Amino acid sequence: MAIRMISGMISLLACASLVVAAPVLAHHSFAGEYDSTKPITLSGKVTKVEWTNPHARFYLDVKGDDGATTNWNLELASPNVLKRQGWSSTSLKEGDVVTVEGSLARSGAKMANARLVTLADGSRVFARAAADGGA
Repeated sequence: MAIRMISGMISLLACASLVVAAPVLAHHSFAGEYDSTKPITLSGKVTKVEWTNPHARFYLDVKGDDGATTNWNLELASPNVLKRQGWSSTSLKEGDVVTVEGSLARSGAKMANARLVTLADGSRVFARAAADGGA
C-alpha cells in the first residue's frame, strides 16, 4: 500500500512539473526569432489585440505598394512588463491606425517584434527600452 501511494505521489509530481514547465519551453529568445539588423516600419489598421503571456501581440492590416493588404503579426513585451510601462489591455484597440517600428522575423513570416508603436495623432503607445534586449 505504501509503495503504491509513493508511486502515485511521484507520478502526480512529475505531471505537475510538466504542466509548470510547458510555458517556459514555449518561450523564445529575441535573437532566435527576430533579426535586429533587419528593421521594418509598418503602418496600418489594428485588426486584433491579444493580451496574453508570454508576449502580448497585435495584428495589423498593411497595404502594400501593389494595393494588396497583408495582415502582420506584431509581438510586444509580456503583459506584466507592459503594465509596468503604463499600458493596459485597452491601450491599443481594434481599428486604431498605427505606425510600428520593429525587427523582422528570421523565418520570413509576416511577423515582427515591435520596438515603437505610434498612433495616427503622433502619440506613442509603446516604446521599448533599449536595454531590455528586445523581448
